Amino acid sequence: MADPAVAAGGSLNAGGRSGSSKAASSPAENYHLARRRTLQVVVSALLTECGFESAEKAAVESLTEMMQSYITEIGRCAKSYCEHTARSIPTLPDAVVTLIEMGFNVDTLPVYAKRSQRMVITAPPVTNPPVTPKALTAGQKRTHPPHIPSHFPEFPDPHTYIKTPTFREPVSDYQVVREKAASQRRDVERALTRFMAKTGETQSLFKDDVTAFPLIAAQPSTIPYLCALLPSELELQTLEETDSSEQDDQTDSENTAGNLINDDPGADKENSMLPHSGTVPSAKVSEENMIDNPYLRPVKKPKVRRKK
Repeated sequence: MADPAVAAGGSLNAGGRSGSSKAASSPAENYHLARRRTLQVVVSALLTECGFESAEKAAVESLTEMMQSYITEIGRCAKSYCEHTARSIPTLPDAVVTLIEMGFNVDTLPVYAKRSQRMVITAPPVTNPPVTPKALTAGQKRTHPPHIPSHFPEFPDPHTYIKTPTFREPVSDYQVVREKAASQRRDVERALTRFMAKTGETQSLFKDDVTAFPLIAAQPSTIPYLCALLPSELELQTLEETDSSEQDDQTDSENTAGNLINDDPGADKENSMLPHSGTVPSAKVSEENMIDNPYLRPVKKPKVRRKK
């Protein structure tokens, strides 16, 4: 078990502490790892009391496993004796009976505890438990009314049955709204430019690298001034709306005029004044067939006022 050539005299405690260098992840694994390291320190101290200057790592691990198994067996038997007497917490007599059943001489314990070469092991540093995040709190927790006994379970957290609306108020600041609209417009223009550059013909600033800084190729037209003469979609829409409103007004006026003619007793005289053919004069026909496009309508000369 002893091997002086392996490590120096003061390496027992250090070797015992570095038994398991792999970091644990869960709290349960951290607890077992700390307990294992403590047992390794105890085994190293007992070996030093017995006169050993160094020990192999495998020997320390074997002795640690034996001590852990021995202590676990003592705890299991003490719990069995405790439950046999209808108790839930073991006491000192349970541990004494367990040691006697395992063949240990209990009378030697006081003498062993008062030995002169006893080594005192410092307590391991106490680590603060991790802070658990606070649960969602909404409202005040309710207590039991007087008619409900206190041993009944408590009410659940208020956030489970209280309505908590979570919405943001709309931003009404003028500067923020303008900045957001400008950034959205810039993003849309940039996305549209990239789409047109990928799907259509492009021109590059650099002849070596065609993909760098692509520019949308300009398509020359035979009549470049035609776009300036033709009205835009917005103008066409407004013209259509005005034409439709004028037509509605005209039909309404015709309907009202027809009603007046039917009610007028002198309608026969007015009808006799119309031509026998029953056709509408050409002036009205020309007004109805007038072109809606303002750029294709006949030019109207401005009226010149004569100075008196």
